[in-house]
Amino acid sequence: MANTATQDLQDEILTTVRKSQEIALDAIKTMVDSVQAITPKIPAVDLPFADRLPKPHDVVAGGYDFAEKLLSNQRKFADEVVKATAPLLPGKGEGK
Repeated sequence: MANTATQDLQDEILTTVRKSQEIALDAIKTMVDSVQAITPKIPAVDLPFADRLPKPHDVVAGGYDFAEKLLSNQRKFADEVVKATAPLLPGKGEGK
């Protein structure tokens, strides 16, 4: 029962976060449309080495790839800590 309640709460939080993300994204799109409508077109400028810069999508993807690896590593570490401290739990001591 606790697992169901926990899962329901997690689902509710994720739904709320996603809805707030959608609202923020809609606001950003509206802002971009408004700014584009009132600003002059900026001519393309050839910047030295610009072709060597990562694309924004690649920066985001790389950041999340790193975060996934870091989170996975932290989970493994937490699991190892739980295993290492298991003998300290009641009923898990030596001779039992």
